[in-house]
Amino acid sequence: MDTTTAPDASIGVFPIIISLAFAVLVIAGLWKIFSKAGQPGWGAIIPIYNVYLMLKVAGRPGWWLILFIIPIVNIFVSLIVAIDMAKSFGKGAGFGVLGLWLFTFVGYPMLGFGDSRYQGPAAA
Repeated sequence: MDTTTAPDASIGVFPIIISLAFAVLVIAGLWKIFSKAGQPGWGAIIPIYNVYLMLKVAGRPGWWLILFIIPIVNIFVSLIVAIDMAKSFGKGAGFGVLGLWLFTFVGYPMLGFGDSRYQGPAAA
C-alpha cells in the first residue's frame, strides 16, 4: 500500500498571486505619484531609477541613492524619504511613516489616486 503523496504544487501559487497583486498596486500608485510630481510615471517600473525619482519628489539629493545600499543606514534613509514624500503632497509625518513606509501597499495608491496635489519639497 502506497501512503506517500506528492505535495500539492498549487499551495505555493496563492502567495505569489497575492504578492504580485500588491506589487502592481504599489507600482500603479507610484506611477501616479511621479506623474503628479512632474516626473516620468514609467520610472516607477525601473529599479534604482524609481528610488532616484522618489528622492527628487521628496526634495533630497540624488547622491542619497548611495545611502540605500548601506545596511542599517538604508532603514533610516527610507524612513526620512517617506516622511519627506508625504510632506511634499501636504500630508503629515504620520502618513509618511504609516502609509508610505510601513504599509506601502496602501499608502502609495492613496497618495497617487487620491486628491492630494504635489506641493514640492517641504522647506527645511
